[in-house]
Amino acid sequence: MRRTRVVAAVLCAGMLVPGVAVATPAAAGTVAEHHVGNRGELVSAKLITQLSRQQVADYLAGYELDPSAAKNGVDLYLVTYRTVGVADRPTTASALTVLPRTEARTVRTVAWLHGTRASRAETGSLEENLDRGAAVLFAASGYATVAPDYLGLGVGPGNHPYMLSKPTATATVDALRAGRTLAARHGKRLDGRVLLTGFSQGGQASMVVGRALRDSSEFEVRGIAAIAGPHDIRGEELPAALDGRLNGVSAVIYLGYAMTAWHRYYPLYDSPSDVFRAPYDTVAEGLFDGSHSEPEIAAALPGTPQELFTDEFLATLAHPTGTLKRILKENDDPCQWRPTVPVRLFAGTADTDVVLSNSESCRTDLQAHGARDVKLVNLGAVDHFGSARTALPQTLAWFTTLR
Repeated sequence: MRRTRVVAAVLCAGMLVPGVAVATPAAAGTVAEHHVGNRGELVSAKLITQLSRQQVADYLAGYELDPSAAKNGVDLYLVTYRTVGVADRPTTASALTVLPRTEARTVRTVAWLHGTRASRAETGSLEENLDRGAAVLFAASGYATVAPDYLGLGVGPGNHPYMLSKPTATATVDALRAGRTLAARHGKRLDGRVLLTGFSQGGQASMVVGRALRDSSEFEVRGIAAIAGPHDIRGEELPAALDGRLNGVSAVIYLGYAMTAWHRYYPLYDSPSDVFRAPYDTVAEGLFDGSHSEPEIAAALPGTPQELFTDEFLATLAHPTGTLKRILKENDDPCQWRPTVPVRLFAGTADTDVVLSNSESCRTDLQAHGARDVKLVNLGAVDHFGSARTALPQTLAWFTTLR
């Protein structure tokens, strides 16, 4: 029953909306053939679809998003751009960029950062899902919206460095640069004032990117809205995953994804059997190679972390040591800095994917570092995806108050 609910939630998040063109994913590695030059350089921009104001209203209603703030049509593009990988080697990545169809020549910018996507084909740049709905919502309200796929997703080559801070930040900043070029080609100027927001993995990422842009002279962050972000993996999310407060299948997907992704860059084990119980030790790494959807992964793995991981590794997850401790130390600190801009942390009490205490911990950390305008917005008894749908219109309304 729990697995059924998780799979249904994933499918709901990625549900198709009829009548809108969908880009076909390129073969993995296609864009890697381009010579890589300057970071943020626009390689290509493919028009996905155009929506009139009325079509936007119908589109948003399909995602249960309030269309009342929509005041213009939008143009959606699949953008490919130059960036750097985990080891700072040149590579490319992709992003969904949505431009408002307005008379205004200078427009503000929103960066929308998506949640966990195990399949490279399930990003907003390639399929109809809630991430694309969010980008349309902001663009229809007059903001140029950049929604990076991150590294290794969309049409970007390689594997996704899931929940690693530095590549998340570099891929996002470079996507903003590419978005600025795209806007200029269509007669618009992005004025550099950026509003950051995201959901789940993207909620955490919005804090990471905010920190990366803290001293930037290129982009000026004016506000951060983090929705249901796993801001404290060691203190809140890992304990909840292991003691049953998280949905079991969700915990399995998140932890399996993280361990296999991190192992590519920080070797965690000599053999998969050191971490995964049989028979999952023979399939876990392959399931998280970017070609499998969350429902496929859920169907192939057990329903709890206790069934997936060995007793020894469960003990390491409970009390991280060695390489795992190092990874968490370097990447599990999104709120340990001092923002000088307003921050809103949105979370729901019925979220069994990312527990609300993550946002409470983030608020505590930010305030301890001297942040003055940080508020936790309790969304009430909504689940994980419900928190996104509830917080998005509130985020948009808040953004309109920031100058």
